[in-house]
Formats: sequence, structure tokens, C-alpha cells
Amino acid sequence: MSSLATRFQRQLPLLTTAFIFAALFGVAAFSYEGFFSARTITSLLTDNAFVGIAAVGMTLVIFAGGIDLSVGAVIGFTAIFTATLIEQKHMAPPLAWALGLFAGSGLGAFMGSLIHFFRLPPFLITLAGMFLARGAAFWITTESVGINHELYNRITAYELPLSETGLSASALMLLGMLLLGYFIGHHTRFGRNLLAVGGNEQSALLMGLPVGATKISVYAFNGFCASLAGIVATLYTGSGNPSLGIGLELDAIAIVVIGGTLLTGGRGHIAGTLLGILIFGTIQAAILFDGRLSSWWVRISVGVLLLVFILVQRTLAQQLVARKTVA
Repeated sequence: MSSLATRFQRQLPLLTTAFIFAALFGVAAFSYEGFFSARTITSLLTDNAFVGIAAVGMTLVIFAGGIDLSVGAVIGFTAIFTATLIEQKHMAPPLAWALGLFAGSGLGAFMGSLIHFFRLPPFLITLAGMFLARGAAFWITTESVGINHELYNRITAYELPLSETGLSASALMLLGMLLLGYFIGHHTRFGRNLLAVGGNEQSALLMGLPVGATKISVYAFNGFCASLAGIVATLYTGSGNPSLGIGLELDAIAIVVIGGTLLTGGRGHIAGTLLGILIFGTIQAAILFDGRLSSWWVRISVGVLLLVFILVQRTLAQQLVARKTVA
């Protein structure tokens, strides 16, 4: 019985997230005609595809007890970098995407190496990475670059047909990355190492786990996700913009925390991140359907939810510590 109660407590943040999503969506569906539809649900995935992909990478970083503030800047850099290569250098999109993914992953691996070998705080290193990537984006050009390429037109026009609507290519990429993140985070040795490092790095070292390789790899993977999010953003907007993604790293962190992942590391679930994306999208869609509320209500709502989840996580952590002490 005690074991059952402990398992329930461990899943409490995820269950709370699921309950909040169901409540928000239910209230919106009851309040606004036409909200409860397949098109609204697919739009939640399409409209939040690039922030969702960034949140997948951020989830794994937070599993390991880290943080990455460079995500939004890497999205902006990748977007303008690939758009410039395609439109002004006439490079084939797949090659431009490969170079963008390589640059983002390389920056992530570089930041992870500095964090591990010099034992520097992730906050400061990724803050520097944010300035570096954003500066490089504006160094390429300060203007937005439109993309007019046949491959882009075909990808943006594609929809996987469902009963009443279809899933866009952006939504499919988001679902693919969520599946990849779920497999890596919960069904691989690397995923278990991430949670062990996030739970207690010193214990992970004593157990002989490859702490350094784990930390460098997860920051490289997060850089890959941020670059992919930048490419998806160019598909969504049809252009590259150096100012794209400003503040998006905070949205990604908020989605991860609202999804029930412990901000201090060691515990969380990719399914929670999916629910966090859906909550984020539901608030945006409800405000759009209402038509009277300012978009700033998204920020206010997310702020309230963040406070709720931080309090839930704090209470849960204290109860688990008290239970271990008694045992």
C-alpha cells in the first residue's frame, strides 16, 4: 500500500497536468462554439510545432539537471542561416538544413563541454551561447528573408488526411520528435543516465556512469532540436528572421515544468511535455476564439500555472524526503 502511495505521489505532477489540460479544453469547448473539433486539435500541434520540438530537447536537458537559455537564439540563427543559403546562395534546402543542424548541434556540444570540463554553471554558459547565436543571426542579415522554393511549397501544402482534417508536416515532425524523445528518455541507457545525473551527479560518478559524455551529448541533442525547430519555423512562416524565437526558451522551459518535469532534474516524463504543449496551445486557441482578450493573457495564464506546478513539485519533494527519513 505504501509503495502504491509512493508511486501515486511520483506521478502526481503528470496527473495534475493531464487534469488541467482536460479542464481547460473542456471549459473552452463548452464556452466557444466550434472549439471541440478535429481541426482545433490538429491546429494545437501545428501552431506550436517549433516551440514543442524545442521543449523536447529542453526536457532531456532538465532531466540531467541542466538548463539551456540559447534555444530561442539558435532557432533564430538557424532560420535566417538556412533562408539565406536557400534564397541568396541558391543551395538545395536539404543541404542548407544539414548545415543548420550541424551548427546547432555543434554549439550545443561546445556548451556542454565547457559546462562539464570547466565545471561552469549551465545558466551562464548557455546565456553566453544565446548572445553568440543571436549576434551571429543579426550578423548574417538584419532583414527577414522570404523563401520561395518548390520543395518548401510542397512540404507546407502536405497534410496527412484524417477523418475531417489533416495533420500538417510541422505537426508530424513534432509528433516524431516527441516519440524520439520518449524513446531516448525512457527506453535507453542514455535516458537512465540523464535521470541519474539529474538526481545526484556525485552518486552517478561513484556508480561509474559516463557523466561527462552524458552531459555533452544531451546539450548537443538539445542544439539539434533547437536547429530543427528553426527549420520548422521557416516552413511555418515561409521565411527566415534573425529576431525569431526571442523569449522562446522561456516558453520551452515553462512547457517542461508545467508538464511535470522536476526543474532540479532527476524526474519527469516526455508525455508531460506533450500535455504542456497542448495546455499552452489550448490557452492560445481559447483567447483567439474569444476575440476580446489580449494575447498577454497567455503569459498571465502560463505564469499562474507555473506557480501552481512549482508549489506542487516543492510539496511533493518535501513529502518524499520526509517519507525516506521515516523509513
